[in-house]
Amino acid sequence: MYQSVEELVNDAREKQVPISELMVQQEMQTSHRSREDIWEQMRKNYRVMKEAVEKGLTGDGVFSPTGLTGGEAVKLMNYRKRGKSLSGDDLLIAVENAIATNEVNASLGIICATPTAGSSGTLPGVMFGIKDKLGLDEDQMVQMLFCASGFGMVIANNAMISGAAGGCQAEVGSASGMAAAAAVEIAGGSPEESSEALAMALSNLLGLVCDPVAGLVEIPCVKRNAIGAVNALISADMALAGLTNKIPADDVIEAMRRVGKNLPPSLRETGLGGLAATREGIRLKMKIFGTEMEITPSDYLGE
Repeated sequence: MYQSVEELVNDAREKQVPISELMVQQEMQTSHRSREDIWEQMRKNYRVMKEAVEKGLTGDGVFSPTGLTGGEAVKLMNYRKRGKSLSGDDLLIAVENAIATNEVNASLGIICATPTAGSSGTLPGVMFGIKDKLGLDEDQMVQMLFCASGFGMVIANNAMISGAAGGCQAEVGSASGMAAAAAVEIAGGSPEESSEALAMALSNLLGLVCDPVAGLVEIPCVKRNAIGAVNALISADMALAGLTNKIPADDVIEAMRRVGKNLPPSLRETGLGGLAATREGIRLKMKIFGTEMEITPSDYLGE
């Protein structure tokens, strides 16, 4: 099993294969299953992603039981189709797909955690954002998942991918890096460029806290996936243009690990800090859990 991004990139270079192929070969060796079986399993993951995106963008969209989130992916899609957006179609298509996926998650629907449920919109946001632009078929979309899995594996083994362990940088940050690396590969970039894209994407979100309002994976999680998707696309473009991160990917992953360990518990998914500790965040929590108790942010944090 690959222990670092450097090892992954070097092996891909020596064998003259993409990183996605290394992941297929590794799975064949460790699971003793055929290429066809492994590919089909990943295809099922892809189809779950596709169905989630479609569900979140159909009709009026989907809504969470709490009423905190829902319907905004459709709103964004309709806005984009009016042709007056500031960001342009390419970025907004990625954003609406990311939001759609996370709204399905919040509505208790089925998603593919990549790498977590809270960050499940970032990778499909990027994948379905570039699908038509690059003319990708289903096998190429599955290839992107294999590539992303290689980088995600290294991050998980050397740092963390959960908000409880390392903040949202470990969830949306990791997902953004994985998506950036996969986008580079499918666009014809080299393993080295995929590594640079991951390093840039993860660097850009270093220190991102996990502060879910009412402890639910809704606010700000849904829209943070939108940022993760856009960050991934920008990082992929920079890498494909020949820009480098200067700080190697493995060093960035290590930095993320250290930053995550240094974040206070209140900013690691406990719902006790950040946006969750604002006056409105606390009010929403009290409303959802059935109490009208008056409480201030200072009381909530014990300050």
